[in-house]
Amino acid sequence: MPTPQPDDAAADRLTIHNLLRRDLSASFREDVRAGLTARPKKLFPKYFYDELGSQLFEAICLLPEYYLTRAENEILARYADEIVGAVEGQKVTLLELGSGSASKTRRIIEALIRYQNNLLYTPIDISASALETSSRVLLQSYPELRIEAYVSDYFEGLAALKAQDRPLRTLALFLGSNIGNFDPAEAKEFLRAVRGVLRAGDALLLGADLKKNPQTLEAAYDDAMGVTASFNLNQLARINRELNADFNLRAFHHHVSYNEEAGRVEVYIVSLRNQRVRVPALSLEIHLDEGERIHTENSHKYDLDGLTSLANETGFERARTWLDAREQFSSNLFLVTSKG
Repeated sequence: MPTPQPDDAAADRLTIHNLLRRDLSASFREDVRAGLTARPKKLFPKYFYDELGSQLFEAICLLPEYYLTRAENEILARYADEIVGAVEGQKVTLLELGSGSASKTRRIIEALIRYQNNLLYTPIDISASALETSSRVLLQSYPELRIEAYVSDYFEGLAALKAQDRPLRTLALFLGSNIGNFDPAEAKEFLRAVRGVLRAGDALLLGADLKKNPQTLEAAYDDAMGVTASFNLNQLARINRELNADFNLRAFHHHVSYNEEAGRVEVYIVSLRNQRVRVPALSLEIHLDEGERIHTENSHKYDLDGLTSLANETGFERARTWLDAREQFSSNLFLVTSKG
């Protein structure tokens, strides 16, 4: 059922559907147990973004080494009207997966409003607070905008949209380098799910970081000021806060390496000594050897041929690609194909 909204000037332009059917804290406990008892040990990147983690990521986006956000913002600032013009049809609905603060989305929203005067925006995000906050800010900025938001994971949100009759064509957004957090099989599964809610004439604007020299890639995930290290180690701090664990963060090290063969940046937390850690909320005690790694994230990088293959294997064609001036990042227009 839609969440009732407070009575304000934008209330009649905002609907939020909460589709979450599970206890997120229970999921966190289950995933921490599974990850810390796995061989090798791992944690899941979706848990980076508690309140502190989200603040640290905002700081990361401002770092000189972290080119990704600047490069994508450059593309959207320069080409938003061209991107919108490349989508067939007179009017579209805008769908975004993992919208977060929707700061970059504004470029596309503004271009679409210039093109079609009004717009229905449908963001999907796991965080109810982030969705409501960003939606209210956008509605204050754009009186021509209407928002129907979904609090859910990607697949639940897409399933809900698939059941709906949508008279307008759809432009879907998956911005940032989020596609890189999926391994190749997961990326295809995700894009096929997106394709499943789209029809002929619909399109997906997909952000993807590009392969480049290892030094640039590793620096983006291991900056000189140590902000990315704090972001990574905050996963251990979160386990301490929420599950009463006794991780000593000074006994761990942030480690990044680029696996050129696999085309991905790999991020780890490394134990600096032999140690035992207790997680009372899980009735769990784990042992870590000196040098033992806990895997926390992969970030896959693409070249244009790889993006073409990804599109072709998931029911799309890569119709257009826009690059920043230094050709570090790509925004790719995937058009729906009839065979998908």
